[in-house]
Amino acid sequence: MTDFDRLPMRLAVGQLNQLTDEAILFAKQLGIQDIQFNMYHGSPHLPGETHWEYMDLLKLRTRCENVPIKFYIKAMLGEPGRDEQIEHMQTTIRNMGRAGIPIFGYHWAIDGVWRTSTTTLARGGAHVTAFDYALVQDAPLTHGRPYSDEEIWDNYIYYMKAILPVAEEAGVKLALHPDDPPVPTLAGVARIMRSYENFKKAMEVEASPNHGLDFCVGSWSEMDAEPGMVLDAIRHFGSQGKIFYVHFRDVLGRVPKFREAFINEGNLDMFEVMQTLHEVGFRGFLLDDHVPMMSNDSGWNNRSRSFALGQMSVMLDRVMRGERVAQAA
Repeated sequence: MTDFDRLPMRLAVGQLNQLTDEAILFAKQLGIQDIQFNMYHGSPHLPGETHWEYMDLLKLRTRCENVPIKFYIKAMLGEPGRDEQIEHMQTTIRNMGRAGIPIFGYHWAIDGVWRTSTTTLARGGAHVTAFDYALVQDAPLTHGRPYSDEEIWDNYIYYMKAILPVAEEAGVKLALHPDDPPVPTLAGVARIMRSYENFKKAMEVEASPNHGLDFCVGSWSEMDAEPGMVLDAIRHFGSQGKIFYVHFRDVLGRVPKFREAFINEGNLDMFEVMQTLHEVGFRGFLLDDHVPMMSNDSGWNNRSRSFALGQMSVMLDRVMRGERVAQAA
């Protein structure tokens, strides 16, 4: 067990594209010590075109993790050049281990996150993103031809068999994010990380303590499933130590149509979600994610982030206070 694994359940500021002095000060003033750095679109901090070098990662870490699709799109699609991309990814993971970065968030969503609106009105006129499958179910192909579930699964299995041994050797945990939205296909490409059963299958591809989940509560809430499924999934994967960190967000509605929501107005009782995480022994961090854009908010939504993190802080305090009371009794 590493020092990171011994830490308690706690909050983090998440989805930062730029690690600015303002963002660091924001986290410190909220009493938060963890930051999750999101680099889907690349970053001036990490300028690599194929992988990230050790010194770049070390400098970023000492200044205070999701990987750009371009780093492994050929591996996702099974195209020529995938073995070279896998070798570069192995290099990045080894460098992360050397730099002391414990978790590498990744996804298998070839076309990334889809939304059909970025200005849907929410509570009090706040702007949120939304998705309506009816508007994109006939979208043109994004990669020249359709890709089936079977193909994408085969490519995923090939990739994980090559990557996981390196992650184990480097001491880096790989955290898998759900497809968002979790629909069967978009623009001709299957989206396989869309259901409870598919996540069970993914975790069984190569059994490893270094392979687990970035449990995005909002993405699980989006799934068209029976009530209670999200908590069941937390109990199932959490009891196995497979939840490495949590995107603590929610939505209103489910596939095929939903919108982002404030943390206290979505499909789920988010305090019950946090309680369940605690009950299964989750010891990672919970971060804000997909927050609304409130009036007069900043470019990185610090007003909405403050509201979300404030709600989360109160929930966490209640959960941990309940544990202390139970221990005293």
